[in-house]
Parts: sequence; C-alpha cells; structure tokens
Amino acid sequence: MTMLLQDTTFKQLRDFIYEKSGIFIPETKKYLLEKKLLTRLEQRNLHSFEEYLPYVRSGSNGDELGKLFDAVTVNETFFFREPQQLEVFIESLTKRIIEKRSSSELKLWSAASSTGEEPYTLAMMLLEKKLFTKMEIMGSDISGEVVEAAKKGIYGSYSMRNVPEVYVQKYFTKNGLGYELSPIVKNIVRFTVINLMDEKKIRALPSMDIIFCRNVLIYFDEKAKQKVVSLLYDTLRPGGFLIIGSAESLHNITRAFRPVLFDKVVAYERV
Repeated sequence: MTMLLQDTTFKQLRDFIYEKSGIFIPETKKYLLEKKLLTRLEQRNLHSFEEYLPYVRSGSNGDELGKLFDAVTVNETFFFREPQQLEVFIESLTKRIIEKRSSSELKLWSAASSTGEEPYTLAMMLLEKKLFTKMEIMGSDISGEVVEAAKKGIYGSYSMRNVPEVYVQKYFTKNGLGYELSPIVKNIVRFTVINLMDEKKIRALPSMDIIFCRNVLIYFDEKAKQKVVSLLYDTLRPGGFLIIGSAESLHNITRAFRPVLFDKVVAYERV
C-alpha cells in the first residue's frame, strides 16, 4: 500500500481538475493536494492515489467529482469583505442600474459565493436601502458542500467579525451553534452549484444587472480566465457591471468591458 502522491499521478490529477474546473494547481501546491485527498482515499477505502484517479474519472461513483472540488477549493470568506467595493455597489452601481433600466427590479449573481456571506451581505444592504421592489439574488459555487452550508445560514465569530452591530441585532439570532441568519434575508438569496467553466449551465442563466466574482480568477490560468470572463460578460445585460477583487484586474484578460472608476474602486461595465 502506498499513500504517496507520485509526480506522474499528481500531473494527471492536476490536468483532470483543470479540464473539469479551470482551476490550475501548480507543482508548489502538490503537498496540499496530497494532504486534502488523503481523506477521500480513506472514505472510499482506496489504497493509493493511482486507484483514486480512475475512480473519480469514471463518473459512476455518485458525487465524487463534487467531493474532489470540495477538497481543492478554498472557501475563506466573511461578511462585509472589501467594504469600499460594497459602498460603491450600494451607493453608485444600484443607482446606475435604476437610471438605465427605469425599473425597480434587480438581478444579481454572486459567483463563487462559498458559504454565502457575500450574497447575504448584499441582500442585507439592499434591504436597508429599499431601492428595489423586486430582487433576485443568486449565489453559486462549484462546491456542493459549501452551497449546502450557505443555505443553512449559520455562522461563527470569524465570519461575523466585520458585521456592524445594527445588522447583527436586526438580521441575526445568537444560538448555541453561532449566529443564525434571519429568514427575511435567507429567502431573498437562491443558491445553486455552478462550475464557472460550465458554458451550457451559465448560458442558461437569466441576464444579470450586477455580477460579483471576487478573488476567484486568481485560481485560473490565462486561458481559463478568458473563458470565464467571456461567459460572465455574456450573462450581463448591457449597462450591467462586473465586480472582481480589488487586487484583481481584467487588463490582460479582455477589452470587452469598460472600466469605470467610482471613488478609487473599479467596476467593469458591459457596454
């Protein structure tokens, strides 16, 4: 029995993960992949990584591919992350959408929403502002595990550390498991599993006014980035906005969007 991830097997696993998700794992992260997949081998009663590769490739083992994505994705997030972007969203982007559409309806997508803190943050801010009479907010992630956690809406102190006290009092209930989000907020957000490389599934989505895809593109290589950004562009309505992480840029990925500066925050507009 061997539980070491050989270089040749690592490369095959890495290529398989890239093919299915667009996520590229460099050789410097081989040890992390080995560590995370050991649990999958134990749970599936497999004796080597060489056994695991054809097992997950076969597609005849339930949701093993989803479990693989769960293992290799990073799900660090918290409420009210990158507050300057959130301020621009609620004070500027929403008003631009209202002006252009002459409508009080908003369709918003939080792509790669992990355990739900981002779309729930946006929902709470929108509830406070009362700008729209109808809101459709979707949160999605490649990991089915974190999507299920998002639907439950129960969070620990790490996720809650930046939540203003007024929001804590209004939208959360403290219980033994942590902080439980109010149904008023949970009912606004719909969660689903979406692979951002899944062209068929993304093209089936309704047109969005605003898409948040923050701190996600860093996990893709240039080719995958271009595909994902192109799909996001096509999902936006003309005049809609894409928000990526404050440390990210579309400069070398696409010229399709028009970058618009709002108080030192860049938003990318579909023209």
